[in-house]
Amino acid sequence: MNDNNSRLVYSTDSGRIKPAEEQPQRPKGDGIVRIQRQTSGRKGKGVCLITGIDLDDAALVALAAELKKKCGCGGSLKDGVIEIQGDKRELLKTLLEAKGMKVKLAGG
Repeated sequence: MNDNNSRLVYSTDSGRIKPAEEQPQRPKGDGIVRIQRQTSGRKGKGVCLITGIDLDDAALVALAAELKKKCGCGGSLKDGVIEIQGDKRELLKTLLEAKGMKVKLAGG
């Protein structure tokens, strides 16, 4: 049997199998953190999306938890983008600028 065709693609134990070089990488930011308000696809509920933070995953989780606590609302972290529920852009901007980040309000 030819070894080229026997590569494992999917396993019922762990799902889709990808080699390490095919794992998606988050794009590097340009040094500017952007805060955007988004309502599309969320049944009219607004969230603030925070992108461009150049931290590793553990630091992003800690930052997301701190922002949620200081804003007094829920949120999540998906693919390097922090989502905070509600329109708290001004508060988020002041909190991130206090950490020494350059922040821009993006979108409407």
